[in-house]
Amino acid sequence: MRLIFLAASAFGALSVAILVVMTAAAVVARYILGMPIAWTEEVSGLLMIWIVMVGAIACEANRQHLTIDLIEAVLSPRLNRALSAVVGLVSIGLLIFMSWQAWALGQTTAFKKTQILGVSWFWLDLAVVVGAAGTAVVMAWRLIRPDAEARSDAAADRLEH
Repeated sequence: MRLIFLAASAFGALSVAILVVMTAAAVVARYILGMPIAWTEEVSGLLMIWIVMVGAIACEANRQHLTIDLIEAVLSPRLNRALSAVVGLVSIGLLIFMSWQAWALGQTTAFKKTQILGVSWFWLDLAVVVGAAGTAVVMAWRLIRPDAEARSDAAADRLEH
């Protein structure tokens, strides 16, 4: 999980850095030089979608998604594990469905191009496919091998100390 988290976080950090530099350059070009850069808006939108979807994978890999543990607080550990498994399975099902629908949408809109760069809309839909499928894989791995994550966390703690 740590490797997935690091890879997704590195992708996100690099994408955000590109987004910030590109936006600053667009502002300077428009308001100081009087020569707007037309393509920055399209690239910004594309990058933001990829940042959010790959960020979802990183959040899941590092257990940082928002949760409400109201019910967990009153359940026994055994019922908590059962509830966690049910929520995980339902979430995986929804993520797979979301990924499948995004893929189907990407196939039907692949011919559509963005106005300025002429980039296929498929690349926007692919971000949803990657994010949903990647998050589902992380959740499935956690359900199948809950002990593997505990071992890797313990090993990482030993390395830090």
